[in-house]
Amino acid sequence: MTIQKTRNGNTLTIAPEGRLDTMTAPELEGLLKESLEGVTELVFDLEKLDYISSAGLRVLLSAQKTMNNQGSMKILHANEMILEIFEVTGFTDILTIE
Repeated sequence: MTIQKTRNGNTLTIAPEGRLDTMTAPELEGLLKESLEGVTELVFDLEKLDYISSAGLRVLLSAQKTMNNQGSMKILHANEMILEIFEVTGFTDILTIE
């Protein structure tokens, strides 16, 4: 998995590419921990994400909890498979998905 990170003022955009699973979730989690200070809007662009496992969902949930305290978070460009995983797990009720 590769991760593109773009900061524009108080907005941080994270664009993972490939698979977000038990092997790659710690990388994303570490990147978020070091990058969220001063961020009021967190955007996940999932256009190039092929797969997300429960480990990846846990990272998104953790990021959402952090952003609940300091701003907002949204998910963009999730493909049908990722959207289905969000629906089955109830994440569509927790996350802002556009």
